[in-house]
Amino acid sequence: MKETILNVKGMVCGGCENRVKNALSQIEGIKSVEADFKTGIVKVNADEKVSKEEMEETVTDIGFEIEK
Repeated sequence: MKETILNVKGMVCGGCENRVKNALSQIEGIKSVEADFKTGIVKVNADEKVSKEEMEETVTDIGFEIEK
């Protein structure tokens, strides 16, 4: 299991946090997701097979940006 940190731009409320959490949770192999709209930090615990690129693409597909 690995922890991945994503810096997400555009989350402004708890609803945004939930959208990000729900979208990422749909990926097979993701065990847990924590999102904080105040800091823009999203922590994902997932199996090794889940790539950071796949997580980032999922977040951008629902309308948020990834800060590199």
